[in-house]
Amino acid sequence: MFLSVFDMFKVGIGPSSSHTMGPMVAAARFLDLMRASPFAFHGLRASLHGSLAFTGVGHATDRATILGLAGFVPDTYDAEKAEHALQEIRTSGKIRPQGLPELAFDPANDLVFDFDTVLPGHANGMMLMATDAQGDVTLRETYYSIGGGFVMTEAELAEGKDTEEGAPIPFPFKTAAQMLEMSQASGRTIAEMKRSNEAARGGVDNLKSGTRRLWQVMNDCIERGLTTEGVLPGGLAVKRRAKGIYDKLLQERGMNLTAPHTINDWMSVYAMAVNEENAAGGQVVTAPTNGAAGVLPATLRYYLDHVPGASEAHVEDFLLTAAAIGGLVKFNASISGAEAGCQAEVGSAAAMAAAGLCAVMGGSPAQVENAAEIALEHHLGMTCDPIKGLVQVPCIERNGLGAIKAVSAASLALRGDGTHLVPLDACIETMRQTGADMSEKYKETSLGGLAVNVPNC
Repeated sequence: MFLSVFDMFKVGIGPSSSHTMGPMVAAARFLDLMRASPFAFHGLRASLHGSLAFTGVGHATDRATILGLAGFVPDTYDAEKAEHALQEIRTSGKIRPQGLPELAFDPANDLVFDFDTVLPGHANGMMLMATDAQGDVTLRETYYSIGGGFVMTEAELAEGKDTEEGAPIPFPFKTAAQMLEMSQASGRTIAEMKRSNEAARGGVDNLKSGTRRLWQVMNDCIERGLTTEGVLPGGLAVKRRAKGIYDKLLQERGMNLTAPHTINDWMSVYAMAVNEENAAGGQVVTAPTNGAAGVLPATLRYYLDHVPGASEAHVEDFLLTAAAIGGLVKFNASISGAEAGCQAEVGSAAAMAAAGLCAVMGGSPAQVENAAEIALEHHLGMTCDPIKGLVQVPCIERNGLGAIKAVSAASLALRGDGTHLVPLDACIETMRQTGADMSEKYKETSLGGLAVNVPNC
């Protein structure tokens, strides 16, 4: 099994990797399908299903789908150009994607939120259609946004998780047990094995420059969140809090009577800064999703700014180790809140962050696996119940607490020798089973939990 660090960490836009980035990527893929087709097209239609329908407005899924059909993609997204294109489409009822003729598309009529039809492959389903001059559908594809910005067609999903293309990799571990066995046999750390796998597919130079860019985007996102005030969009009137907390923490720096637990506020404010930016539609890095994008950057920033002897030279190892753990969770369970609740998002992010921190603080592979297990175990059963379908409450604070748990898990693991009762593989399988048993109303539909017990307007 191989999942690149650049698949696990993708530069994109908020507020949701599955509901915003995924539909935009799906739309871009459909345009490529149209360009390769011999048919002459005159119009476009789209329908959103399952969680994409129920919380699509709050996650800007409609906007993302329209912009995707206009040719926008997450990693090169330009907010100003996007806004101009969106206004033009709504006014003219036409979309003009590159390499295709002008196409009729009226967002009010041609984009449907279908609350009644749940597509069988995944909770996040969508259908994209191209029509001829008579309005008949001549090309149709079903896409599933499976979390973290990953998108699969109906056929790809049916082929199974083992399908992958590319050169053979030297350490093809599919479970944590295999990962530890290969590490012991080779004498390599988890990051070193992951680096060898990445080199087999993309080259070391691409890895070095790519991981530098990932951390730069993550840290820039933190900085924007720490310096921006205002009210988040969406109608809940949620006030940005990160800047105010950060300013107070700066004022308290150096005070002799500062309580030791204040370090938790630093971890939280870094994470909240990211997720406030995400909620505002800013540029973030999936880690492994947008809804959980603050946990890992906050943990890494905590390491660099607050741990003696920390060095940016270790950032690559942190990200590689975290990506290895994230790949195991995605392959054997899920990173999608619509599929398994928030345990699959913030829980997975905490496990990844704990593993990365443990590794750069000198932890052995066994301790790294233990750190990931501790962090994930204490998120099991966590539901996804965003108020009004917005990635704001409880999501922003939840990332802060996820970072605190990640640091605590790494610290506990480093206090031991790596031996522990519950293997990471068992914890991941438990998360999968829990997600399967969880009621749909607690899986990113905003039909249960806080979403119905707190006034949202």
